[in-house]
Order: sequence, then C-alpha cells, then structure tokens
Amino acid sequence: MPYNQQNYRRIRQEYETKYLTAREDAERRRREIELLIPDVVAIHRELSRVGLEIMRVSLEHGDDAAARESAIAALRQRNESLLKQRGELLLAAGFPSDYTELRYECPACSDTGFLDDGRMCRCMKQKLRMAGYETSGLGNLLREQSFDNYSLDYFKNDEKTYRTMSAVVRMLRDWAENFTLGDASHPASDNLLLVGGTGLGKTHLSTAVAKTVLDGGHDVLYTTAVGMVAAFEAERFGNSTGLTEESDLNRYYNVDLLIIDDLGTEVVNQFTVSSLFNVINTRMNLRRPTIINTNLMQEELRRRYWDRITSRLFGEYRILLFLGTDVRAQKIRESRK
Repeated sequence: MPYNQQNYRRIRQEYETKYLTAREDAERRRREIELLIPDVVAIHRELSRVGLEIMRVSLEHGDDAAARESAIAALRQRNESLLKQRGELLLAAGFPSDYTELRYECPACSDTGFLDDGRMCRCMKQKLRMAGYETSGLGNLLREQSFDNYSLDYFKNDEKTYRTMSAVVRMLRDWAENFTLGDASHPASDNLLLVGGTGLGKTHLSTAVAKTVLDGGHDVLYTTAVGMVAAFEAERFGNSTGLTEESDLNRYYNVDLLIIDDLGTEVVNQFTVSSLFNVINTRMNLRRPTIINTNLMQEELRRRYWDRITSRLFGEYRILLFLGTDVRAQKIRESRK
C-alpha cells in the first residue's frame, strides 16, 4: 500500500536498528554467560554444529523424504536436549533459563517488519498508521473526530435536512472505506466538493474520512487553503518561514488524498489562484483524489476564481451540500442553559 514514503523509509530504518540491537544484546548476554559458566561454551559449540547439520541434511537425501525427515527429527531432538541443559545451568546460576535467547519486540516478525511469507507485519502497519496520523496535518482531531461521534441529532428538527445530512454521512463513509487511486484500467475515487455554512461538520467528516483512508494504508494530507497558499508563497517569494522536507510542495500534488479546508478564506490574487489551479489540475491528471471544503456557494466561487477552476470544481467534483443550522452555535446555546 502507498504509505507516506518518508514515514516508510524512517520506520524501515527503525526496524533495521531494532533487529540489529536485539542480536547485539543477545550476543552480549551470551558472552557474559560464557565467562560466568564455562560449561555453556561447549553447549553453544554443539548447538552451532547441530544447526549446521540440520541445514546439511535438509539439502541431502535426494527424493527420500522419509529419510530426510527422520534425520532432521533426530537432530532437532538433540537440539532440544542441549537447550534444556543450558537452561538448567542458567537457572542454577540465578539467571532466567532463556537469558541468552534473542528478545524481539515483536516475535511474529523478529523485528524485521515483515512475516516469513513477505507480508507486512501488523506491528509495522500500526507504526505506519500512527506516523500517518502525525504527518496528515490533522493531529489530535484524528483521535477526537470520527464517523461514530458525528451526531445527526442536531438536524432532526427538519425532515429534509435530516435526510440530506444522513445521506451525506453514508456517502462519505462509503467513499472512505472504498478509497482507491486511479490507474490505466480503474478510475480513482471521485473528487469531492463539500459546500455549506459554518459549523455543519465539514471538517469533522473530512477528518473521519482521513482517518479511515489512513487506516487503509494510504497517505493523507490535510491543509487549510490559507496554509497551502502560504507554503507556495514561501517557496516562490522566499518567505523566512521556509519549507521543511515534510512540507515539500510536491506532496500537495502527489499525496494519495489531499483535503483542502476553508477554500475562500485565503487572499485571492493571480499567484494564489494560479497555485490553486495547478494543484487541482495536476492532481486530476495524476488521478489523485481531492476533497475541498468551502462555505461559499456556487456563484460566490465563480466570482472569486477563474473559470478554469470553477469549471473543474463543478464539472469534475462530486458536490455534497451540507444543510442545517450552525451546530457549534447550537451546542454553545445548550451549554448556557
């Protein structure tokens, strides 16, 4: 799955370090025990010999599987007997019986991040998910906002609004759970334009979508329109804030899912509109889905932006209309009662 590549490289390096550290620690404990308990030295030599013999036998005996399995079984029995002897010596000296064994954080993958069949281990997937949360731009919102805690109760006072918003939530959940990138033979998930007044949950539901897509192994970047424009201005005009590797402009174009919040709050001029167009158009060409949230209605968007932008938004994006009364305002009124 196309995880964030910077996260992937960093976590692969962490696993390589963990794997080597575990082996170095085991070797250190082995040397310690051999100095304290000389009888263990001979056992370790015999264990090495038996291990090599198992490998040799596995490659011999031609097609005689029965003979091969019989010889290997005898060698494994010898190996178990040696391990038992070493364990007894360690216990007698006041050490755990497995003191010299390798100790991996994840026994399933031996701290490599991958299982024997080549599949990524669950522990590495979890680390990549958590790293994705941190680099998504959503921070703690991912832990606080989800589909499950988005309440439709605030829309129940109007039947039409309630039906519309229920359909919006269902559609967004289904879109997130079935998120796909496009290729030559399969279309990408639709681009989405979330339109509606303030306080109706556009950011909340975008966060819920982001979490679901991240948990599915894809890379997500959330940004406000103001924040994205500031990044392009910093690159173009040498703003003193500069750009870090994590905020490389290429990510706006290439990330699996880009969420642009609060379109219309940024300063509109030729440069900012050009930057926005380049992001929207490039992502469409690359079949990279985009979600854009805005409080502006269609005519307001047409007045602010080039026809080249609005024609793409209204022709190539699936529009979801958010109805109702500001939920945040309703909650504030309720808290004051």
